[in-house]
Amino acid sequence: MFKIVTLFLFFFAVAANAQEPQFKGGLASFLKSNTVYPNYSLHNCIQGTVSIGFKLNTKGQVYYSTVTKGIGTDLDDEALRLIRMSSGKWIVSQKHDTLALIIVPVNFVLNGYDCSRQSQNETALAIRAYKDQEELTKVISNYYKNKEKGTSKPEDEAKVFHIKNELGIDDEYLQSRIAGGLKKYKQGDKQGACEDFNFVKYMGSTLADSWLSKYCK
Repeated sequence: MFKIVTLFLFFFAVAANAQEPQFKGGLASFLKSNTVYPNYSLHNCIQGTVSIGFKLNTKGQVYYSTVTKGIGTDLDDEALRLIRMSSGKWIVSQKHDTLALIIVPVNFVLNGYDCSRQSQNETALAIRAYKDQEELTKVISNYYKNKEKGTSKPEDEAKVFHIKNELGIDDEYLQSRIAGGLKKYKQGDKQGACEDFNFVKYMGSTLADSWLSKYCK
């Protein structure tokens, strides 16, 4: 296994005279400890900066968050998840403008992979392939959601199986999604964990059913 060793981060508030909130224990340390580098970007040497915009209430809770500048892969989702997890860990002053948008550029860096050999063109192709795969994955999940409701079309089943085979969505891949979900749950990110378990479910698998029943009711 290769190790992710570095995450760099800084933030600033997009508002005149907005006083910067402070993160308990240091935000960079929090991100480094809690990052689960997403499978697709990990295996395709995709690195870079995802900018997340978010707003804090007077209790230091994140009540709004969005990707303001993304890469276009699962790194965007991971950066958003991390900021969501930071909710309640911020110290805000009485002068803090709760309407101010705080921008956090999260820089994902992989060391240990031989990523220096990968050209910018190869990275761009991998990002484009991810977006195409996301569209096909939606076709699969919509089919199984409709099947759960009893509204799926039987003639679509063969097409869905073909797409799953083309994308390599097999038991090994789904087990890796479950493992990622369990790691997120241990971090206290129940929402992120249940999203992974539901992903497995709506790929037509029962592998995550016990975890859904245990953690996601």
